[in-house]
Amino acid sequence: MDRMSAQKRRESVIRAAIAEFARTGYHGTSTAAIAKRVGVTQPYLFRLFPDKKAIFVAALMRSMDDTRLAFERADDGMEGGGQALRAMTGAYAHLMSTCPETLLMQMQGYAAVAAAEAQGDDLIGEVVRAGWMRIWETVHLSLGADADETASFFACGMLGNTLTAIGLPASAGR
Repeated sequence: MDRMSAQKRRESVIRAAIAEFARTGYHGTSTAAIAKRVGVTQPYLFRLFPDKKAIFVAALMRSMDDTRLAFERADDGMEGGGQALRAMTGAYAHLMSTCPETLLMQMQGYAAVAAAEAQGDDLIGEVVRAGWMRIWETVHLSLGADADETASFFACGMLGNTLTAIGLPASAGR
């Protein structure tokens, strides 16, 4: 039987953490739940990550990267404008329907910023702001650097996120 490498196990932990944190948030998620989902012990989990916050940050970064990459792949070969907008809208709708935990994880990250910063911890806020700027830039450049169109795209996306978070289909916002 092949043993899973530490890097693959780490990736499994990040994916499990996204699912758990997306569902119950930072404070509502235990490292025991993450370890159980992956099939490892908590001590092994802490050999891969120093603490729960590091797991949360890794999950948050991955969910934001997954979103950015979905937009990047959708825009591959497009020449901006309406064609790029339709491709990225389709990619986002696909991501919301097939991986809602990716988007819900980001929403949990947004919620965690204020609580962490109120306690003097800027790390989560820095990760969220940097991830958001990378996503914004990817979409903004794909849409031909039109700020109003980019803002409108994200406004519709956030409505979709909110509807997904409360258990309604994104199409309910149309």
